[in-house]
Amino acid sequence: MGAGKSTAARQASNEAVDADKVFEERHGPISDFFAAHGEAAFREREEQLVVELLNAGGVVALGGGAVETPGIRRALADHLVVWLDADAETCWRRVEHSTTRPLARDRDGFVERFERRRPLYEQVAHAILPAATTVRPALSTLRALPREARMIWATTSGGEYPVVVGPGVRDMPAPASGRPITVTDEHVREHWAPDAEIVIRAGESSKTLASAERVWSELVRLGVTRGDHLRGVGGGVVTDLTGFCAATYQRGLGVVQVPTTLVGQVDAAIGGKTGVDLPGAKNYVGAYHQPRAVLADVLTLDTLPATEVAAGWAEVIKTGLIAGGSLWEAVVSGTAVREDIVFACARTKVDVVAADDRDDGRRQVLNLGHTVAHALEVVSGYRLAHGPAVALGLLVALRLSGQDALRAQVKEMLDARGLPTSYSDFDTDAVLDATRRDKKRIGAHVPFVLVSGPGDVRHGQKVDDGSVRVAVEELRV
Repeated sequence: MGAGKSTAARQASNEAVDADKVFEERHGPISDFFAAHGEAAFREREEQLVVELLNAGGVVALGGGAVETPGIRRALADHLVVWLDADAETCWRRVEHSTTRPLARDRDGFVERFERRRPLYEQVAHAILPAATTVRPALSTLRALPREARMIWATTSGGEYPVVVGPGVRDMPAPASGRPITVTDEHVREHWAPDAEIVIRAGESSKTLASAERVWSELVRLGVTRGDHLRGVGGGVVTDLTGFCAATYQRGLGVVQVPTTLVGQVDAAIGGKTGVDLPGAKNYVGAYHQPRAVLADVLTLDTLPATEVAAGWAEVIKTGLIAGGSLWEAVVSGTAVREDIVFACARTKVDVVAADDRDDGRRQVLNLGHTVAHALEVVSGYRLAHGPAVALGLLVALRLSGQDALRAQVKEMLDARGLPTSYSDFDTDAVLDATRRDKKRIGAHVPFVLVSGPGDVRHGQKVDDGSVRVAVEELRV
């Protein structure tokens, strides 16, 4: 209620139908019907009407409480459902003075109803759009959305784009112009990009300025112009490098990210961070460059080696700690990798980045566990892979947070996923020195992300060197 469904429906089609308006044409004002017959009778009539409108086809704007009726939820299964996601305060401000909405009489009741309905919206939605945006840019992607896929529309100050999760979505059309030039690595090419124009060596060793120069040179040789776009098909190394080259070649090309690893699908490909490593500093050279689309095809996860899936779970656990709620419960339950886990993680990152796409504040929570993780990677000469490093970094962060019980729980989860929970091949002073060079440092202050509990994660926290030393040393045990 108050999210703007009627307006969005009219943007989608000039012939859109508003279910509440049709109800009033047939039965009179909804407020009068409520007063005379009660909500139960209204829901019964509403169900009959909505099923009729859905069977007729076209675009239908539903009433805010329609999803509470099981019969309507069953009927929606055969239709493309778009959820306009708005916060409770915004919706309340829009309806609080209404004299025609019987369920918008008091704020407390409104908020309670809002929270009760949210899980139902999430259950039925195939696509989630921020209520503050216009639906028009998303229409072509919505129309091309495969039946088993789901979409989140990401909106940032640097641009808006679809994040699509599902089987087979790597081949769906993306909102990008010109000729696509695919960048991939030698392993991914075998399975998912046999016709790629540019192929790099697999692994973190390719995430360098030398590799970027090679890609730029290939783009020149291929005659690529700003009317074309790049496609990064691969894991975090490929998507980071492709995005960086797209951001800098001729001062900016479009880029479509097609992540093929769990790390890429839940984290690396989303949000527009691009870059390369320097020998002594992780991700030190880069640019913010939002993609034109992210196409996360879950079928690509079937070809990953077990170690690569495990590496992705470090980021999934991190994201679960940030989100809390149902995502954290799913992560704790020990479920296998499923489309809904990938989608929930992607949605969490989209929500965080939408509020802060330049890392000036809230987005820094995504760095949970990464300050020490990046230091361990650098000190190991990148022999320690990113996923295992994040697993160790999470344990350090939870110890620094004073969350001993949660640390023990996460340690058990990491063990179950085959991720390391101890590590000894490092020099503590070198690790501490590398943390002081973290790219998020401001002046002499190295900000840490600490955890008060699942769903309550805080950035910009000061931690003394002695505490960091003790927590890092504990990794040897």
